[in-house]
Amino acid sequence: MPALYPCTITHVRTAPVRHRLRHRTYLWLIDPDHPPRPRGPFGMLARFEGRDHFGPSAGTLRAKLDAFLASRGVDLDGGRVLMLAHARVLGFVFNPLTLYWCHRPDGTLSCVVAEVHNTYGERHCYLLHPGEDQVAEVHKEFYVSPFFPVDGSYRMRLPEPGAALDLTIRLDRSGERPFVARVTGERRPASRSHLARLAVRHPLSTIAVALAIRVHGIRLFLRGLPIRSRPAHPPQEGMR
Repeated sequence: MPALYPCTITHVRTAPVRHRLRHRTYLWLIDPDHPPRPRGPFGMLARFEGRDHFGPSAGTLRAKLDAFLASRGVDLDGGRVLMLAHARVLGFVFNPLTLYWCHRPDGTLSCVVAEVHNTYGERHCYLLHPGEDQVAEVHKEFYVSPFFPVDGSYRMRLPEPGAALDLTIRLDRSGERPFVARVTGERRPASRSHLARLAVRHPLSTIAVALAIRVHGIRLFLRGLPIRSRPAHPPQEGMR
């Protein structure tokens, strides 16, 4: 079931200045009940650990997801979950966005969880209920970019990945749309050969993601964008 998605991540800012970030990387689609555990040297290129998601406490990925959902009155009753994320590479991981498509036992979609990490070591999860158009809207509650305050709302188009990956997240603020992110890619088998190719093409991929975000932040600061103060982010219920 695990799959790899070589993908392109695009960020477009239209206000207060226009700026574009384009980054190539790869993501994993896995079942958190059965995360891949490549053997030998490939194990250094793909590790999934519970401590990297929902909070630093011990626990499996699925147990921690279920705890978060239970705190919000959602019980999947053992239904299948698909998780899209970066894996640990050489011991390091940074996931700006991890997505969980959560299904009922009959296979229908119950909800989507969007787990967001910022570069300050904080995290926040949004519980989403996409409509038939696969779009969900939610108020912004988490400080991500130092150039945007914590206000407005997100419009997220999150179709479940298949042969193609095509996700869009848009920030709406006071009638404006100052930021749009898009992730596009094509599915590949999670074979050793594909993983080896992607690791060569995108060495230290998770470090590169974190570095790209910081480099573009510096560029925006040098263009005169004011930095917004970061409010305290209280721990969320169900995050452990």
